Amino acid sequence: MNILLTGAFGNIGSAVLAELLSRGHRVRCFAKDTRADRKRAEAFSSVDDVRWADIRDPDAVSGAVAGVDVVLHFAAMIPPASEAAPALARQINVDGTANVIAACQRQTTPPRLIFASTFDVHGNTLDKPPPRRVDDPLQAIDAYSGHKIECEALVRKSGLDWFIPRFVDVPIIGIRPAEPIMFEIGLHNRIEVLHPRDAALAMANALETDEVWGTTLFIGGGASCQVTYQEFLTRILAAMGLSPLPARAFSDKAYATDWVDTDESQRLLNYQRYDFDAITADIAATLGWKRYLMPVARPLARRSMLKMSPYWPSAS
Repeated sequence: MNILLTGAFGNIGSAVLAELLSRGHRVRCFAKDTRADRKRAEAFSSVDDVRWADIRDPDAVSGAVAGVDVVLHFAAMIPPASEAAPALARQINVDGTANVIAACQRQTTPPRLIFASTFDVHGNTLDKPPPRRVDDPLQAIDAYSGHKIECEALVRKSGLDWFIPRFVDVPIIGIRPAEPIMFEIGLHNRIEVLHPRDAALAMANALETDEVWGTTLFIGGGASCQVTYQEFLTRILAAMGLSPLPARAFSDKAYATDWVDTDESQRLLNYQRYDFDAITADIAATLGWKRYLMPVARPLARRSMLKMSPYWPSAS
């Protein structure tokens, strides 16, 4: 199968790329020409068709779509960057998706379209009993979730064969840089995670599953990946050799995270393999020799993270 993968070297995109290549698909990659993506692309030496271009460029998108059977559209600007520059994020997320849809529609035989969305589109749901279901109300709470809601509507109205997976949190399997946004999530919030390789398996299996087309499904790790934010953060930090952060460094706000109903997606796509223990173990394994430096680096890393918190006493 000839496939166009946008955002091909991102966290989920690179896992999807690896899975598609392992199945013998011919994949055309579309990615912005950044140093980070160039570095990640080095791991895919067998890919001979990479379009280093901007999703906001309709001509580049049109050329990339030509001749493919399926488009997997993962290119997006996500938080916190999307909230720091919402106008730019809209150009990438909404206008870029419109470019992809228009390019597909212009083809003599329009390709099928998989549009990667997020469970953030349901807004803050901590006051509701879990799990979330895909027909729950939508509520934009920031630029990013608003963009995804708008894009989902564009996809449904496109006349194309489409599938919309709404992903839960997909952690980076590696050392993840701290961001101030981590302190804006109340520790009591529910969160569900998914290993990038399980996300990739779901997408590859979707290409071989007729029943998914025309549907919206949650793609999440299932019951074994449903935790509180406090447990999530504590165990992710432990995997990186770091001790828990004090609770008073965190907001008590509700946040757009929750547990979701994945019964139907698991029935159709059979993708859930990694539980939360496996995810944290894989993160820990990426430390390699650096784990021996953690006893020395731990106090400095802790202080550096706490300086990002507006709630930590020393920040006031």
